[in-house]
Amino acid sequence: MWDVAEELGAMLVFAEHRYYGESMPFGQDSYKDAKHLNYLTSEQALADFAVLIRELKKTVPGAQDSPVVAIGGSYGGMLSAWMRMKYPNVVVGALAASAPIWQFTDMVPCSVFYKIVTEGFSRNGADCSDSIRKSWSAVDNVSSTEGGLKWLSNEFSLCSPLEKEDVLVFKAWLQETWVNLAMVNYPYEANFLQPLPRWPVQVACTYLQDSSLPDAPLLQGISKAVKMYYNYTGNTQCLRISETATGNLGYLGWYYQACTEMVMPMCTDGVQDMFEPQSWDFEAFSEECYGRFGARPRAQWAGTVYGGKDIGSHSNIVFSNGNLDPWSGGGVTQSFSSNLVAVVIQDGAHHLDLRFNNNYDPSSVLKARALELKYIKMWIEQHSLSNKAAAPCCL
Repeated sequence: MWDVAEELGAMLVFAEHRYYGESMPFGQDSYKDAKHLNYLTSEQALADFAVLIRELKKTVPGAQDSPVVAIGGSYGGMLSAWMRMKYPNVVVGALAASAPIWQFTDMVPCSVFYKIVTEGFSRNGADCSDSIRKSWSAVDNVSSTEGGLKWLSNEFSLCSPLEKEDVLVFKAWLQETWVNLAMVNYPYEANFLQPLPRWPVQVACTYLQDSSLPDAPLLQGISKAVKMYYNYTGNTQCLRISETATGNLGYLGWYYQACTEMVMPMCTDGVQDMFEPQSWDFEAFSEECYGRFGARPRAQWAGTVYGGKDIGSHSNIVFSNGNLDPWSGGGVTQSFSSNLVAVVIQDGAHHLDLRFNNNYDPSSVLKARALELKYIKMWIEQHSLSNKAAAPCCL
């Protein structure tokens, strides 16, 4: 969007989502309890954007008759698509990048996300994903003794020594690390979640080339791969198993949304993926949410309010997904019509197409951006023609 805004004579508006950043409706009490959090919904956020657009058109010189295109990636991509679906009178089209609008109950298999994560590592050799698959039992074996816990703490340069009760948290931290690496597997150096080298999954796999190693050497390789993710710059003194990304990504707000409307079932089996088997347990998730927020998840609500897979009646939306991105499993990857279009980016990770142009960009993302721009120009032209048609002819 930065690269084409000047060409289109466009104004870029970044609207902050309620309950994130500084947009706290109740100030410091916004996250106090379920009563205060009750207004944190995607529907309310979309309405905010609609009101904001109307206000901008009233107050910004030259904006009154300007068409508006919604653009977003990840959850922002979901909002972009839903904005066009719910407010076609406000936005003329939407680019929904890496938008998993189908990652909900009964829409896609709960296993698809972690299967794609694993495929990204397996592309660099079966030993890579096999090493990670075997690392879970290795952690269990090594952490069974006090000496083993101390060794793990030192090997992974942890800020706080591991206790026996920390092992599950430690493994969850490792699991999220592999997920994040798959998401940001960009062809150039980037710092979206952490400062990383180009093709970071490939770099991580250079340390995981022999899955037959005994526990300690195997985990040394895991440690090197993990440190590449958390300490590529060499400036990090120690690693915290409570942190997997740089900066504040609004974790608590998203946790609440996941506990109410954004119920995204996920599961692993340890066979099609490289993780420990874990089934999707909605009842346990519901109890967790009630204990944390005093709220219960609505498993079917996203499908009810946004139409699930029945979206063929909508128009002017481009859904883009990279085949390396785990979220693509819940995305729209086949076109419905000539104006409800899916673009699949080979060798593309999480919303690669929304990032700045880079000399290392694969040709697939350059083609995707060109196609996206073509559709945006078409929507603008359609808006211009409809305005002319609606104008009074003569007296």
